[in-house]
Amino acid sequence: MTCVERHTSFGGRQEVWQHASTVLNCAMRFGIYLPAAAVRGEPCPVLYWLSGLTCTEQNFITKAGVQAYAALHNLIVVAPDTSPRGEGVANDDAYDLGQGAGFYLNATQAPWSAHYRMQDYVAQELPDLIEQHFPASSARAISGHSMGGHGALVTALRNPGRYRSVSAFSPIVAPSQVPWGQKAFAAYLGDDAAAWAQWDAVELIRSAAADAERLPLLVDQGLDDEFLEGQLRPELLEAVCKEAGHPLTLRRQAGHDHSYYFIASFIGDHVAHHAAALKG
Repeated sequence: MTCVERHTSFGGRQEVWQHASTVLNCAMRFGIYLPAAAVRGEPCPVLYWLSGLTCTEQNFITKAGVQAYAALHNLIVVAPDTSPRGEGVANDDAYDLGQGAGFYLNATQAPWSAHYRMQDYVAQELPDLIEQHFPASSARAISGHSMGGHGALVTALRNPGRYRSVSAFSPIVAPSQVPWGQKAFAAYLGDDAAAWAQWDAVELIRSAAADAERLPLLVDQGLDDEFLEGQLRPELLEAVCKEAGHPLTLRRQAGHDHSYYFIASFIGDHVAHHAAALKG
């Protein structure tokens, strides 16, 4: 691994690292905030953040203001890129497919399947790397925004016991039913509806066994979000959680849109939510 950025922040360090990913078969970057305790070498729990369409590791670490809250709660925060990148990695001219739009799934269709295995990356390879090279404990939480909110929910639901808490901002809760998800799923997964259901939070909750782990969900959604009705549809998550008895706190925030101004307004609440679970 190579450290490409390092900045002192709130008594800790915000760093960006590059490494060769075996799973994605390309070079990848991730941001990592190390609070003062971690800088001293003390093991700290880890919050993983998954960003949305078009983002890199930079958007969250420069816009959300998470460092102050991570320092307060002694949490390591890891923010990976949103997709494989580089020459030889399949891409598309549209913003919602290809590089910058990995959707945190494992693609099965050519040409995407050669690199686009973001689920294996964020759930397995990246945590293994973090816990090997940094003073990170095995206590993990996961959160994200928009496409990354979808990724956080699906990753937590698909990996019971791996995360102690999960939250999301403006998540794509039912990608099988909205244009963003339908386009990506058709390209990455083909036409098999059963395959789509394995990457859809609403469908995963609906099909979960009666004795499955029900990790409480915290979701914030801005009511002035331009994608609310066409792409996000939180009411579908609300309905399936009520039907299945899955604990959900859905906070509808008046006046807020889809931007990082929204995320920055409530990131402190989310970090506190995860800190309580990680240290409990």
